[in-house]
Amino acid sequence: MTSLKEICRGLPLYPLPENRGRRKGIPHAPVRTPNLTAQEKKLALRNALRYFPPEIQKKLALEFAEELRLYGHIYMYRFFPDIEMRAYPIGDYPCKTKSAAAIMLMIMNNLDPSVAQFPQELVTYGGNGQVFSNWAQFWLVMHYLSEMTEEQTLVMYSGHPLGVFPSHQYAPRLIITNGMVIPNYSTRDEYEKMFALGVTMYGQMTAGSYCYIGPQGIVHGTVLTVLNAGRRYLKVEDLSGKVFVTSGLGGMSGAQAKAAVIAGCVGIIAEVDEAALLKRHKQGWLMEISNNLDHCIARLRDARKNKIALSLGYHGNVVDLWERLVYELDTTGELLVDLGSDQTSCHNPFSGGYYPVQLGFEEAKQLLSTNPGKFRTLVQESLKRHVAAINRLADKGMFFWDYGNAFLLEAQRAGADVEKRGANKTEFRYPSYVQHIMGDIFSLGFGPFRWVCTSGDPQDLAATDSIAMSVLEDSIRQGVSTSVKQQYHDNIRWIREAGRHSLVVGSQARILYSDQRGRVSIAVAINRAISEGRIKAPVVLSRDHHDVSGTDSPYRETSNIYDGSAFCADMAVQNFVGDAFRGATWVALHNGGGVGWGEVINGGFGLVLDGSKEAEERAKMMLSWDVSNGVARRCWSGNDYAYETICQAMKENSTLKVTLPHKVVDENILEQAMKH
Repeated sequence: MTSLKEICRGLPLYPLPENRGRRKGIPHAPVRTPNLTAQEKKLALRNALRYFPPEIQKKLALEFAEELRLYGHIYMYRFFPDIEMRAYPIGDYPCKTKSAAAIMLMIMNNLDPSVAQFPQELVTYGGNGQVFSNWAQFWLVMHYLSEMTEEQTLVMYSGHPLGVFPSHQYAPRLIITNGMVIPNYSTRDEYEKMFALGVTMYGQMTAGSYCYIGPQGIVHGTVLTVLNAGRRYLKVEDLSGKVFVTSGLGGMSGAQAKAAVIAGCVGIIAEVDEAALLKRHKQGWLMEISNNLDHCIARLRDARKNKIALSLGYHGNVVDLWERLVYELDTTGELLVDLGSDQTSCHNPFSGGYYPVQLGFEEAKQLLSTNPGKFRTLVQESLKRHVAAINRLADKGMFFWDYGNAFLLEAQRAGADVEKRGANKTEFRYPSYVQHIMGDIFSLGFGPFRWVCTSGDPQDLAATDSIAMSVLEDSIRQGVSTSVKQQYHDNIRWIREAGRHSLVVGSQARILYSDQRGRVSIAVAINRAISEGRIKAPVVLSRDHHDVSGTDSPYRETSNIYDGSAFCADMAVQNFVGDAFRGATWVALHNGGGVGWGEVINGGFGLVLDGSKEAEERAKMMLSWDVSNGVARRCWSGNDYAYETICQAMKENSTLKVTLPHKVVDENILEQAMKH
């Protein structure tokens, strides 16, 4: 078994570690089909061998060529480390700085088999959200981090460590970019080739920025989404007896089962991969599993009638589940589902993110590797059936929303009936969850704020939970608007429920939705608790890229921007730059994430709180910008909530000056002007 000290020595070359290949008993990424030419295959090999001295290249070239042939990518399985991959306490890492040790902890958490979707392929979640492109990069990064000082910055190019460069103590210790491809070449087909060549990488959101905290992050977002969907669509606060049907129990989507129970409803979640179902069941996130639709319908009816909170995983294709619900409607006249969504990895539909209903899981995987064209055709046919069933149920009163996974976008491209007549191109027959449910929350400045206790001690996490609840309760007492108060109450409820529902998977982490005031106050309070010894070790602050300011995504995060700028990425890029010089320990900027490659620009950060006065000042400066940037942009686009929020922020900080929009009061002047 390799030690952390050995991991930090760099690539193990003399002797080479044994090549054990793909390990059995763990999930593996689907075979990729980059369709490289003979010359491109040579280039992929040449690029991979750059990491190794000439005397061992011949030996490695043979096995790398075999990996490329079998799996469509060179992962360098020989260098998969023989170590228990997990987030070790920060003091265990042999580093010169706490910042570097914190980054190492976060990297290893992203690759922890209990956290990562395909750990041996370095995929954290979403089917293709890479931490690195290959294992040589992992070894090099860990070595650089162990050696660097507070006067250096590590630079990452799409998984590749370009090197450690001189900087200064106030600069970020790490700068990450993933997938920064020239726009005209940012297509899926080009991506598959460039990833196979080892020159770019899809970091999803928090996979490639080393900030994933397991499915807890999306649990909280899903709880809030389902609660607010109940308020908006069903006009209820209590979801007991209400049925929520969706699909996916993998990396991110695995949160849906737990979220349904916390929200108090009946959740039926379809998943084709039995390994994913068993993993969530073993973790206690999924209450029951069945591969029998008769049994599923019977359990649904019982839980619905008796108002029992339930998470039931259907081992099968979600299209079969939707079509069975249509059958029940047609034969009994009973609409058995109230709320519906989808969390298949539809951002990546033709490479294993969505499996067609016409084939079983193993048969579909085989077809994907042998005949990707036929696989694509079946996926598109399946999407049309999928939508047809949803449409029938929605016509009778079910409420469906797109969960930002490009489901409606890909269904539209497949020819499914999702058009919203007279709408702009970011709108479909059904809304995205941002447009109808979460968009106003973003405009209030609320988003997925999170932290990781680097001691690894659950008592430290409990202490931060207590601090966060106290901060939010104090804010309510001091006076906040009705809409903000509701969000604070939802998050206080969330923290109280979190411990009872065993949400920690991997690092000792917590997430809550908070606004600028809440984030800054929680950060300051946690930092002071570290200084006073009430928390034993540094705490890493972060957030999902899916946030107020972090992501420009016209079919998700910015889908409720209606001034024509939904396809512009100034906000996310400015956020990355602004976080970097306002105090972040590390920053990341990505192409892709959520809805797919070429569809979004997003970024994130990590900020280490160590109890120092400097850390407090960094947190105040950076977190304020990290929220107000997006609120100001949403205000300029015409959102009333954002207008009110940024005006309040300017009252509280005299150095903040934001350009405010003037509304066109008389719409007739537009028509009159156009006539001349």
